[in-house]
Amino acid sequence: MKRRFSQISDPNDGRMPLSMKNYVLLAAGLAVIILGFVLMSGGGSDSPEEFNYAMFSWRRITLAPILVIAGFAFEIYAILKRF
Repeated sequence: MKRRFSQISDPNDGRMPLSMKNYVLLAAGLAVIILGFVLMSGGGSDSPEEFNYAMFSWRRITLAPILVIAGFAFEIYAILKRF
């Protein structure tokens, strides 16, 4: 028995648990996580003799961890959302 293409894209099909929208949302969540880690990086000094207070900036201490946690929460949503 031949299956038609419209039957394959059925959202209730047990063999296709994630749709294309889920994969797009997963990619967006991964981009947010990567952005958070990029914002968290840096802040060191060139010389071990001097201390650089830039590592305690608002961006590294507050914004970046919020983005990483929000990205992981969005990844969970993207996996569990049924389209």
